[in-house]
Amino acid sequence: MKRSVLNLGCALAGFIALVGMSSCGQKPVSSVPEGMTLVWSDEFDTDGAPDSEKWDYSIGGNGWGNGEAQKYTNTRENSIVKKGNLVITALYDGLWSSARLKTQFKARWTYGYFEIRAKLPRGVGTWPAIWMLPEFDKYGMWPRSGEIDIMEHVGFDEDVVHTTAHTKAFNHRINTQKTHSEMLQGAARSFHVYGLEWNPEYLQWYIDGKPFYRFDNTGGGIDEWPFDIPYYLIINLAIGGSWGGQQGIDPNMKKAEFLIDYVRVYQAP
Repeated sequence: MKRSVLNLGCALAGFIALVGMSSCGQKPVSSVPEGMTLVWSDEFDTDGAPDSEKWDYSIGGNGWGNGEAQKYTNTRENSIVKKGNLVITALYDGLWSSARLKTQFKARWTYGYFEIRAKLPRGVGTWPAIWMLPEFDKYGMWPRSGEIDIMEHVGFDEDVVHTTAHTKAFNHRINTQKTHSEMLQGAARSFHVYGLEWNPEYLQWYIDGKPFYRFDNTGGGIDEWPFDIPYYLIINLAIGGSWGGQQGIDPNMKKAEFLIDYVRVYQAP
């Protein structure tokens, strides 16, 4: 935890809020499973461009299969590390630009516990996500090889966070996705800890150290459970699109920021 100075307001808040529920500086609550150790992390402690040894970019403006409005870039205007955070900024200058960072071909994992502390952007039309895709489509193109959404949020429904798993049998195109949503007060105003435990038996999501949703391996084969192959992490801020843009894009919004305090990956020895 990088922020250690507490003012009086934060001290008082500690009596009425769960630890990790605000950005005042309390130590965030973690849910790392017993026996797991840290195998990969980025604490975003060095100002400048994101670490190229850990992160790559998806770039371009082709809508990304969702009709999104932004063009993704690898410029510092859209993604930079400063003051202990990775800051992904969506900017409007006649056209929207933003950033989509990924660990593809740099780091991938099969099973483990994934924890990200983040503050979500505000604004109608924003669509931030922390998610995972397979390094290679072993079982076929999406959704056959799966997708794991650790956290998604759409700005027109502020503070409602979503977690989802997609497979051939369970996905949003046929309205069978394995998903859960809840109101998380302050998700777009303060930092929260988003966690995922992934093993051969289940996917278990956590928020601020509390169980949020669980999807058990059905035993129905790869059409229902393709989650036994290496996946990589993606962090992005989309604008508009089939979901994020369902209520349009705020015409007065010119900028939105998605802040990530850290990304940590744990695995069993």
